[in-house]
Amino acid sequence: MVTRIPPRTTRQPTRQRSRFRLLLASGAAATAMVAGSVVPLSPLLPEAPQAQAAPNALNAPAAADGKKVLTVAVDQSIDSLSPFLAQTLVATSVHRLTYEYLTNYDAKDARTVPGFATEWTPSADKLTWTFTIRGDSKWSDGKQATAEDAAWTFNKMMTDPNAATANGSFTSNFKKVTAPDPTKLVIELKKPQATMTALDVPIVPKHVWEKVGDFSKFNNDKKFPIVGNGPYVIEDFKVDQYLRLKPNKDFWRGAPKFDELVFRYYKDKDAAVAALQKGEVSFVSGLTPAQAAALGSADNIKVNDAPGRRFFALATNPGAKAKDGKAFGNGHKALLDPDVRKALFHAVDRKTIVDKVFQGHAVEGQGYIPPRFDSYFWQPSGSQKIDYDPAKAATLLDDAGYEKNSSGKRVGKDGKPLDFRILCHATDPNDKAVGKYLQEWWGDLGIGLKVECLDNVSDPWLAGNYDLAFDGWSVNPDPDYVLSIHTCDALPATADASGATDNFICDKKYDDLYAKQSVEYDTAKRTDLVKQIQSRLYDTGYMNVMAYPNAVEAYRTDQIKSITTMPEAAGNIWGQDGYWSWWSAVPADGTSEAGSESGSSTGTMVGIGVAVVFVAALGIFFVMRRRSTAEDRE
Repeated sequence: MVTRIPPRTTRQPTRQRSRFRLLLASGAAATAMVAGSVVPLSPLLPEAPQAQAAPNALNAPAAADGKKVLTVAVDQSIDSLSPFLAQTLVATSVHRLTYEYLTNYDAKDARTVPGFATEWTPSADKLTWTFTIRGDSKWSDGKQATAEDAAWTFNKMMTDPNAATANGSFTSNFKKVTAPDPTKLVIELKKPQATMTALDVPIVPKHVWEKVGDFSKFNNDKKFPIVGNGPYVIEDFKVDQYLRLKPNKDFWRGAPKFDELVFRYYKDKDAAVAALQKGEVSFVSGLTPAQAAALGSADNIKVNDAPGRRFFALATNPGAKAKDGKAFGNGHKALLDPDVRKALFHAVDRKTIVDKVFQGHAVEGQGYIPPRFDSYFWQPSGSQKIDYDPAKAATLLDDAGYEKNSSGKRVGKDGKPLDFRILCHATDPNDKAVGKYLQEWWGDLGIGLKVECLDNVSDPWLAGNYDLAFDGWSVNPDPDYVLSIHTCDALPATADASGATDNFICDKKYDDLYAKQSVEYDTAKRTDLVKQIQSRLYDTGYMNVMAYPNAVEAYRTDQIKSITTMPEAAGNIWGQDGYWSWWSAVPADGTSEAGSESGSSTGTMVGIGVAVVFVAALGIFFVMRRRSTAEDRE
């Protein structure tokens, strides 16, 4: 599942899905930031530091004496605890911890490894796939997890559109799914499907979920503990306050080492960083360059600056509409003109954004998939590339008939000044900083820009009430999901319905290419099609990828002894394609080794005396090996 950070969304395998669908939370849905705290014996947060948290953030109940608690602070709202609806990075990360998928991704190199299924075999024509389901997986209520659970999960998504909200693209080509016996799952396809070893769909317990009525309204947040078969079990949840999990002692890979895992909501990222410095928090992610610099010289704190799986982009409203053809929203009509979109993007200096906003903690954006996924990474070349060229931007506008009036303002064909709005996450300093640059650059062209920074960007986004928006997704090792959110099929059925679309793009040429890659099993041919898809998306001008931000995070070495990074070389800790980091984390005062498996399936264990990544080394790494993103699911 792809995860997206609200304008993903964010957007993560960490597959993070389409934007913010059914927001449980009333607070901000912003770029994900996490912080963790190990609290051996004391309450989670003393009185004074609590005042620094979000005004509505309350402490999770304190753990009993003697428990080792790893607290993860987030500044992104959990949109739903239903894996059929969730799309934000935090929510999909939680589901990675609580439900098994058929397959997983090796932390070392992201290759496909067993998950709920131990092996899989396609028929000669590759239209029938047989998965062997492991016999040592139990639901947290003690019942055996079987192939019937997987069959029910997929069949529900195939027959109920509401259950397909988050991950429907994975099952839309399924013809029939059966479970001949408890350890055998058979999936019959209508046509070949390239994602059969990357079905990033949480498998849920049939005996629990078959009792659910309306899947569009069921957020799975009333009855605890929530039954799952992953490394952790959700014990309690309060909207925009905390989510508490306990280890699944029967998890087939082995139970996590911490006694409790808490995700606590912070509206103010600085408060989480302050907590890290005080030792109240042991892990923080989504650091700004200034925060990373300050923490880099602090005692008992290590900064990890790793290639990220996300992209940071500008999305334009292409004219929001539903599958029934009905248009809605109030996007600026001038942005339907490709010359206007191209002119705007010619007036965006990506190098300045990387150097001044991210201060080098990012790679200049080009194609849709980040360079981390090097086989799918695409770059425009020659005349196709939309370089920073303000003069060319001005010429494009002049030639298209958007001339300046006596006041120096560009006017549209209706005689009205070109004034645009851009949706900005109130809690994301990068959005705000880039917004100021855009106001300056586009102002020089004679175009006005209002930067609308909101706690909740989901409502105007889903209603189509925006001109442009800051966009971002975590990309999975298999790019299918993050590509699917720009297809016509991802549009909502009606203006009032929920769809899986990112920003309402519907382009026949794009759809044709997407359909071809989805049935192509030949790796080289599929890779070429994925690059053609990115080329088409680039040419339409609806998306402008400005940067691929690094995963900049820090942790206390006196609280975390070791933790898995992904990938093994210069990898990230937060927002992985799997559950490796929080499953493997070992308390600094613990005696057991992280994880219960050997290297290739657990990734690199970052210890107290081991440097995670040096900035100079990363600089060379970025130049020589760019990566891609698309999770998400985050």
